Amino acid sequence: MLRGFSRSIVVGGALIAAVALGACRDTGNNEGKLFEISGKIFVFNYRLARATYVVTLRPLQPMGDGQVAVASFQDPAGGAPLVVEQKVWPKLDKVTLESPALTCVVKNKPYAIAISIKGADGAILQKIDTTLMSTEDQSVLPDRPLVIDQLYTANPDLVGHPDGKLPGEPKPDCSKGI
Repeated sequence: MLRGFSRSIVVGGALIAAVALGACRDTGNNEGKLFEISGKIFVFNYRLARATYVVTLRPLQPMGDGQVAVASFQDPAGGAPLVVEQKVWPKLDKVTLESPALTCVVKNKPYAIAISIKGADGAILQKIDTTLMSTEDQSVLPDRPLVIDQLYTANPDLVGHPDGKLPGEPKPDCSKGI
């Protein structure tokens, strides 16, 4: 009888500790937020000679049907922001937003990104503003793609130029993005 009583005390103490720890969970300042940024990076695809922004969002609560994430990426070349709209799929554990191909990305310069989460009715449910800096200049990329198809066939324009740099190749005008 004494053994059963002490076992009950141990089990009861463990339950109280579990409840107390559960009550101490960090709610942080994510209360009411639908998503948080779980990753952001510039992707320099050397084979395709292109750079893009990639931002990943992690849901903080169940996602609704018909939600859309709209990202507005600062254009490093200057001009209007690059806007991407991505449907939010409720069964996926993340939302990935990727910009169109970029030019004029400069190392260590912050670029603005504004994300809006819209409901099925078009109402804005959440706004997320952030910046992203590249650790490289876009000059690390070749002038033209190293491959030309899904089979990774070598680009015939680059014969004799294994680094992908072509002498006299016109460069984009990056004066507006400065």
